Amino acid sequence: QVQLVESGGGLVQAGGSLRLSCVASNSINSINVMAWYRQAPGKERDLVASITQGGRANYPDSMKGRFTISRDNAKNSVYLQVNSLKPEDTGVYYCYAAPWSWGQGTQVTVSS
Repeated sequence: QVQLVESGGGLVQAGGSLRLSCVASNSINSINVMAWYRQAPGKERDLVASITQGGRANYPDSMKGRFTISRDNAKNSVYLQVNSLKPEDTGVYYCYAAPWSWGQGTQVTVSS
């Protein structure tokens, strides 16, 4: 099981941008799918974006447009670029590596 550590969260004003990073404890070359999830206060954890081993990104319809996921296998890292942040983007963002590894999350708070 790979250990994941997220960073890059913080307090940002609406309209701003953030780049979240997730670093794995060992190689992610063999991990087919990595993803970012978001859990808003009092809500379930929702998929934000996923990316395959080959770099194909997938986004739920509700997340298309402002989120961009990328991965750098050489750096054992996955990134999430979030633009035009909205207050409803507030939550804890978790990194996930299939089939069962989760990071501890990074808090993103967007002020209006």
